[in-house]
Amino acid sequence: MVDVETGCFTVAVFQDATWAGNGLNALKAGGFSPAMLTVIGKETAEVGALIEQTLGSPGDRLELATVGTVLARGSLVEVLQGSAGDLAKLGLAGTMRKVGFQPHDGRIFETLTGRGGILVAVRSEPRAADALAILHSYGGGTRPLAHGRDACRAQQTRSTHFPTCKRNRTLRKICVIPL
Repeated sequence: MVDVETGCFTVAVFQDATWAGNGLNALKAGGFSPAMLTVIGKETAEVGALIEQTLGSPGDRLELATVGTVLARGSLVEVLQGSAGDLAKLGLAGTMRKVGFQPHDGRIFETLTGRGGILVAVRSEPRAADALAILHSYGGGTRPLAHGRDACRAQQTRSTHFPTCKRNRTLRKICVIPL
């Protein structure tokens, strides 16, 4: 198997397109370019408008095995899809390991997205902490944060609010968001 550089992604799920839109606008105002952002959500007019407004082009329509039809656009989608189209075949739960998530983390993201949540990812190792702060400030819920295979160095700072995972030395925070 060839190891491909996947980058560092900070991921959160918002309860709906309105909350996700607020978070995405804050990320853009904070200096994160549309090229750094990814949006994945169940196919609705609101999600379609959100993707087009935020990322400048319509989302790709994908049929995921357990979630159903989603609209998705961004660099995380490209990594999860790969050359074999894995995202459509294996869903979020089966492909999030490509960017450093454990299988149970992928299942949580898949479940929340399947319930109508909007997954937002930011690809930026140097500014992962900034992205995390903005995502949380605007209502994004995170499950153990994964940051690519190399574990973002920006997230390796010790903090009482974000205990360090002894296994992969990345910060972890568990938030439960009602959907």
